[in-house]
Amino acid sequence: MVLHRLSSRSALAFLAVAALLCCGQAASAAEKQAKYVFFIIGDGMAQPQRTSTEMFLAAREGKPHGTVKLHMSQLPAHGMMTTHAANSIIPDSADTATAMACGVKTNSGMLGVTPDNKPVKNVAELAKEKGKKVGVISTVSIDHATPGGFYAHQESRDNYHEIAHELVKSGFDFFGGGGFKDPAGKKSKAPQGDAIEAAKAAGYKVVTGREGFEKVSKNDGKVIVINEWLQDSQAMPYMIDRTKKDLSLAELVTKAAEVLDGPQGFFIMAEGGKVDWACHANDAAGAIGDVLDVDAAVVAAQEFAKKHPDETLILVTGDHECGGLTIGFAGTKYDSFYNVLTGQKMSFQAFTDKMAEFKKSCGGNCSFDAVKPVVEETFGLKFAGDAKDAAVLKEFEVAKVKEAFDLYMAAPADAKSGYGADGKDPQAYLLYGGYNPLSVTLTHLLNQKAGLGWTSYSHTGVPVTVSAGGAGAEAFNGMYDNTDIAKKLKSAMGLPAAQVASN
Repeated sequence: MVLHRLSSRSALAFLAVAALLCCGQAASAAEKQAKYVFFIIGDGMAQPQRTSTEMFLAAREGKPHGTVKLHMSQLPAHGMMTTHAANSIIPDSADTATAMACGVKTNSGMLGVTPDNKPVKNVAELAKEKGKKVGVISTVSIDHATPGGFYAHQESRDNYHEIAHELVKSGFDFFGGGGFKDPAGKKSKAPQGDAIEAAKAAGYKVVTGREGFEKVSKNDGKVIVINEWLQDSQAMPYMIDRTKKDLSLAELVTKAAEVLDGPQGFFIMAEGGKVDWACHANDAAGAIGDVLDVDAAVVAAQEFAKKHPDETLILVTGDHECGGLTIGFAGTKYDSFYNVLTGQKMSFQAFTDKMAEFKKSCGGNCSFDAVKPVVEETFGLKFAGDAKDAAVLKEFEVAKVKEAFDLYMAAPADAKSGYGADGKDPQAYLLYGGYNPLSVTLTHLLNQKAGLGWTSYSHTGVPVTVSAGGAGAEAFNGMYDNTDIAKKLKSAMGLPAAQVASN
């Protein structure tokens, strides 16, 4: 009986001590907050985009499928998030940015506000209020939906002029990447003056091009960096089209971390926006190039984290999937030939621009035979050769290319409506999605030969992969909604849960 009482008391004492130790460890873990946060977003980048990039790398390096992993795939924590908007299963970048930045659902096209248009404080604003430096980076225009979701509050994402002025008023410390779509307010109902001049007046140093970018330092204070070449819609060029003069997402992230590093830490949101644009056009090689650009930014963040391993959180995700990319195509059945993608030397956009010059050079009277060498040089597709060669076009595929070429040559130089952009010709839209018919036909054929398929020229509603490493990373394991991203970030940084702004 005595022994029994002693063993019971010992057991109770042991449990009490264990509980105290566990509580102490839990409290210690809870107190460990992310001082430095890299939130890296591949716009339109879901698991198919990541997997196809890994398969491409393996094929290019002559390694078996599945043996090459992106750096983002090697982070220790992984989860999946849903992406629907408040009013739609298929989201857009404004409502997904709002969900991830603010923690609330809103309607498609609305930015930083609730469906009834009440502004919501986002994680970047809360981080700034806590004393952290804040950087916002994007390879598309810096007033676009995803970057805007971290500083703007607008009923419509198309209010580019107003969004640009909100950027200035944010007082954030570093902006970088693309330019501004409507800085002067030419499309605004209530112009507020030139946004770039307003930024300069507010103390921002505005830098354009590599030379100025490389000289940016902590001594410059608030900075806006704009790439010299803005390829389309004030965006940086696709990775596949860049020259040595062009900046990369990784370089922008590295510079931002360098100039924002300080006693209170920082919050950096960096978006690879042209993954999405390439997927809209069903250009797999273009998308893969920009996924690699995003992954290089992850490496840049990891390099910084080596100096602060216990205080740095690296979070990587997409905001939604785009294009309905599938790993597998009916024509290749169970086979894949990703090596054919290495033949593509430029994006659909660069090829479209090249074709405009080609069409102009022959006065709109170019022969199909004249364009064949251009196609072979640009996409690696062949009009003749061994039928066993995956890059060789079959007879029916050549017919598709000629049909698209003839349609493009017959249309006016600035025509889009003939390709289904106006919605009046459903069949044309399904074939070309409003893009240059020759460009999209060639990317479709090349992708299909690789073993990739597309279902849409728009976004889809599939869940998106989330990966994380560092301080608080374990919170991003599991399955959750995109609004939980903001909540988990606030918890990791010790930010208040406040949502709807008082003003």
